[in-house]
Amino acid sequence: MKIDIHPLTHDPTSAWKEISKSQRVIKINTKPPAAEVPANKVRVVCMSDTHSLTHHIKFDIPDGDIFIHAGDFTRCGKLDEVIDFNEWLKKLPHKHKLIIAGNHELSFDNTFTHPFQNASACCKKTGSTLLDEIPTLGNSKESLAEAVKTENIRQYLSSCVYLQDEAIELYGLRIYGTPWQPEFCKWAFNVKRGQPCLDKWEQIPENVDILITHTPPVGHGDLCCSGVRAGCVGLLATVQQRVKPKYHVFGHVHEGYGITSDGRIIFVNASTCDINYLPNNQPIVFDVTLPKGRTKDD
Repeated sequence: MKIDIHPLTHDPTSAWKEISKSQRVIKINTKPPAAEVPANKVRVVCMSDTHSLTHHIKFDIPDGDIFIHAGDFTRCGKLDEVIDFNEWLKKLPHKHKLIIAGNHELSFDNTFTHPFQNASACCKKTGSTLLDEIPTLGNSKESLAEAVKTENIRQYLSSCVYLQDEAIELYGLRIYGTPWQPEFCKWAFNVKRGQPCLDKWEQIPENVDILITHTPPVGHGDLCCSGVRAGCVGLLATVQQRVKPKYHVFGHVHEGYGITSDGRIIFVNASTCDINYLPNNQPIVFDVTLPKGRTKDD
């Protein structure tokens, strides 16, 4: 199925004003499941945007069958940050740990070479803050340049499965992960809105149960504190019209943390850090029903 480019795709705030007239957005408030997981379900624990602050997390990470981290696990993708994150993952009890990168993982994007080129113009368009314009988060420009030059970085994530435009099947569930997002202050995995974004989303297969992206789709967990929407118009159309997953997990927009639904798909913004880059948001946990006849002991 071909997804058409929305005429307002480059202005997601205006696009959503039009699209929302025919959309349902149901806010879902849930508590982590307390009961044991039935044999025909698996428990999924979701986090995102921890930004090398896992040592400052003050809550326990709930146990589950599948752990998902939807990107921005470092501040800039330096080798020591990646190693530290991997050691933290190693201590988690989950049987399966799935990770994607985000715009802060500079070393994971082999197309990324210019961290500060034309950042100001981009950020004025998105309504983001000065911190977003050059989000060094305590890193020098020299350390950012060092991160970009790090080679074979994926080998240091030995405690998980790293997904970059890839799928994996667990318990009969098809899970796909992709790190790309609409151009956002010229950091990693940035692509222009419109056809370049759609080219990435077209790689997502249709038989996906859980989709993991770093960016939110427009209208779900993408509203910035400035009032600007940062989500992708083409991603929403792709998810709703073609891929139709049961769950769509993402992060990126910290203030969009929470769960929403359009009545068919559950959208999960699992950003751990809040707008102040403090890791205050609890992991989001949900139980997924397995395909008929399957149990997690199969």
